[in-house]
Amino acid sequence: MTPTKLLGIPENFAEHGGGVDHLIDVVHYFMAALFVGWTLFFFYCCFRFWCRRNKKASYQGVQSHVSTHLEIGVVIVEAIMLLGFAFPLWTERTDRYADIQQQDPVRIRVIGYQFAWNYHYPGADGKFGRIDRHLIQTVGDPCIDPADPNGWDDYTSPVLKIPVGRPCILQVTSTDVIHNYAIVPMRIQQDAMPGKDIPMWFRPIQKLETYVVCAQLCGEGHANMRGIMEVISEGAYDSWEAEQSAGASERNKAKEPGLAQQ
Repeated sequence: MTPTKLLGIPENFAEHGGGVDHLIDVVHYFMAALFVGWTLFFFYCCFRFWCRRNKKASYQGVQSHVSTHLEIGVVIVEAIMLLGFAFPLWTERTDRYADIQQQDPVRIRVIGYQFAWNYHYPGADGKFGRIDRHLIQTVGDPCIDPADPNGWDDYTSPVLKIPVGRPCILQVTSTDVIHNYAIVPMRIQQDAMPGKDIPMWFRPIQKLETYVVCAQLCGEGHANMRGIMEVISEGAYDSWEAEQSAGASERNKAKEPGLAQQ
């Protein structure tokens, strides 16, 4: 039984999640070793320097350097964990981003607001419409410039839908305060900063329906700020995307008579 299982962390559903779980396990094994070691040292000190056994104060102090050596050893082990586990895992994530961009990923803008999430899809053309944050009308507004043709088939959804087995790049942002977009089964999260679109990516390996949550205290409704994510088959996703994109195009043509002639 590994620490990730004992802690009740949900099953991993992302391609990179195994490395994250391994790092969590190693850190908790090290924490357990520290707990046992320092607890034994504490009881040793309680016994060794018990007042009944040392009725006369010693002004000379401890002469041994064992505790210093132990502290140096702890620092060395922590440095090894940082350099040998955390940095390589981070490097793998950052170095692979350029490769993922060449693999026809699903791209979605994640818009956080008090206290929910909105999802902006680029539509069938795969291109987001121009974003003008001055056009915001309501919280969670994707701020799509209606004059940009690339945005005519863009659509929004209150549920995050992505296809299984295909890389997904989420551009995370916010329209009010700082939030944090966290998908625990995908072992990934990212701060949502007002005025910025910050990318995070992953590849789901199984179908799934789960919650996404805000992991940054953002106001009195923070505890209820959660949404739904569905990982579905690629065929089902393609059909859903085509339907949503076509509907968005029709609505935009109805709003702008000039578009109906194009």
